[in-house]
Amino acid sequence: MKIVAQALVALIASGASLLHLTAMAQPVEGTLPKQALEQCNQGRLANDRDTRLAHFQLGQRLGEQAVAADEGSADAHFALFCNLGELLRLDGESLTSVFGLRRMMYELDRAIDINPAHIEALSAKGTLLVRLPSILGGDMEKGEQLLQYVIEHAPKAINARLALARVWCQRGQHNEAMGLASDALVLAQRHQQSEFIPEAQTLLQQARANAMKVKHPRS
Repeated sequence: MKIVAQALVALIASGASLLHLTAMAQPVEGTLPKQALEQCNQGRLANDRDTRLAHFQLGQRLGEQAVAADEGSADAHFALFCNLGELLRLDGESLTSVFGLRRMMYELDRAIDINPAHIEALSAKGTLLVRLPSILGGDMEKGEQLLQYVIEHAPKAINARLALARVWCQRGQHNEAMGLASDALVLAQRHQQSEFIPEAQTLLQQARANAMKVKHPRS
């Protein structure tokens, strides 16, 4: 189940990277989906497992309430997906991972069914499709298409750029990967999303080094 946990690391970040929510000590006011997403974000920022768990469990309850109150709300399903995914990532090695993944995927797919232009959900789905093996529902071609759509329609989509840069770097499209990683790094620095800076720097260095090897192969 390790591959499920690894995929979830990128998956959850992909949606949350577009939200740019501010952590708050007190519960936020507003709609249930917004509150559920805020709990997901606070949990991601927490340092210890117990605090993270408490945020995600509260976020799940709020997300379930949001879905019950308005089943036709894409934001409600996406908020529930976010917390379910983080809860699954906390225990990603367990035998329940695949079953948890199915429930999480249902909420993500439902959000997209309701709103086919839901950028956060599309970013998460695209990242998942390029990271998971086909046996668990991965689809490289479709995933790339979704990530490219997100990049075109969401100028601040950092993780979508990183996810696509990883794919292109693995395929040998190093110059293209360099461009995406460089853009992601600039965006992360500009919008003070420091959690993405190390990965963007690593990807940029990797793509640049690989491009140099292709350009100047050893004799």
